[in-house]
Amino acid sequence: MNNNLRGWLRGKKAFHRGDVPLTAGSSRLISEHIAENIEELQRLFTLTPDLIIRKFESRFSEGTIALVFLEGLVDKNSLNNNVLRPLLSTENQGSNSIFDLLSVGNISSISDWNAVESAVLQGSSLLFVDGKKEVWVIETHGWPQRAIEDPQIEASLKGAHQGFVETGVQNIALIRRYIPNRELKIKEHMIGERGTCKISIMYLADVVHPEVLKELEDRLLQVKVDSILNTGELEELIEDNPFSPFPQFILTERPDSAASHILQGRITVVVDRSPSVLIGPVTFTSFFQSVDDYSTRWPIATFLRLLRLLGFFVATFLPALYISLISFNYEVIPLEMMLSIGESRERVPFPPLLEALLMEITLEMLREAGVRLPAPIGQTVGIVGGIVIGQAAVQAGIVSNIMVIVVAFTAISSFIIPSYDMASAIRLIRFMMMIIAAMFGIVGITIGMMTLIGHLIALESLGTPYGSPLAPIRFSDWKDMFVRLPLWVMKKRPVSTRAVQAKKMGSNRPKGDGN
Repeated sequence: MNNNLRGWLRGKKAFHRGDVPLTAGSSRLISEHIAENIEELQRLFTLTPDLIIRKFESRFSEGTIALVFLEGLVDKNSLNNNVLRPLLSTENQGSNSIFDLLSVGNISSISDWNAVESAVLQGSSLLFVDGKKEVWVIETHGWPQRAIEDPQIEASLKGAHQGFVETGVQNIALIRRYIPNRELKIKEHMIGERGTCKISIMYLADVVHPEVLKELEDRLLQVKVDSILNTGELEELIEDNPFSPFPQFILTERPDSAASHILQGRITVVVDRSPSVLIGPVTFTSFFQSVDDYSTRWPIATFLRLLRLLGFFVATFLPALYISLISFNYEVIPLEMMLSIGESRERVPFPPLLEALLMEITLEMLREAGVRLPAPIGQTVGIVGGIVIGQAAVQAGIVSNIMVIVVAFTAISSFIIPSYDMASAIRLIRFMMMIIAAMFGIVGITIGMMTLIGHLIALESLGTPYGSPLAPIRFSDWKDMFVRLPLWVMKKRPVSTRAVQAKKMGSNRPKGDGN
């Protein structure tokens, strides 16, 4: 990549923390005069009608007190009952402090305007007291949030029906319910220059590999952006190879799935304000596993995993194979089938590649329309697009019956892959394979497949080989790859996670009366 392209991708000027204009009072300390403090607050938060500054006289303190908060980000019941009422009704006995008086969860004190600005914007309530050079920060968070519901993308038959929400604290609690262990550690980082976002790293301290943890923390600390709005943005900023179509982290909205990966020695990253959690390091085969695999009998789970593997090959190569057979290598098609295909394509004026691209792009448009529209209308669009338009296109001679079958089979195959990100990557690769097949036939597909395998082997996730346990070969992990053996056989954690403590279950399988 030349320097011009690299410079264009990075921008003409590198981003520095100093590029973000700081507020005028960020480096100043709190004054002991409450009037000056309120004046500074009003200067900092201009055109902020939701900033509430309530001044009152208290029996607890001789001076004037000012309660400051952003309306809509605080719990008003907690504020009235646990803060205002004690301040207005309780008389100071001489040795009482503000910590003894208020009954909210967490109270701390700060003394500079930079911290004041951050605390107000994060939804805390601030207590200014005349004559004091410090401000008390009271955690009264209470922003709007939705109830815990079924995950929308990762449906499960036998798994839990709880999905992550947009509040990081609740998401951490959902994971902790599955792993109530003191070795479950949480490291918090704040990312974002304008919209600061709390990032929580969760892992088992006695299991996770220290180098993997350090690698993830180093990447998070290097992120310098205005704000992180969702987990996908953070994933793109810290992944190993941003030019690869393959996802290098698992995005899950299921607490049981996140807990399962933590128990295997992986690390989860909880992003506040995002309903999904990031998991790493991962391998290519991780995207073909589902939580339901471990709650169904192992032969059934094995069959389903092999079905997903077949779906991957069909979704990636079937349209390309059809194009190559029709355009280049038609001698391998039996004569009867060749006559049938020729009869089907008799009225189609387009070459196979154009016919396939037309159908695939139509299918992608229908898929996107179905996702963006409300659920009842989305289903209607799918039916209209899949049946009515498909049949009409065949009757009009735009596409052949065989191509409709190929595209429909390809679409169904891509739907059985559990990971949406992996299924999306396969959709993109499918188009590349179709173009290569139209240019070089079977030879082109073979070269494309070899290139794909080489790319997968070269990929890494947090420094861990993406192709493991196939490349490098780790036979012990094959027990839980495309074949899922009984749980009592899988006594160790996957080698690909580089877990320090490999053993995860006892050596004996319970039998009979337990003897």
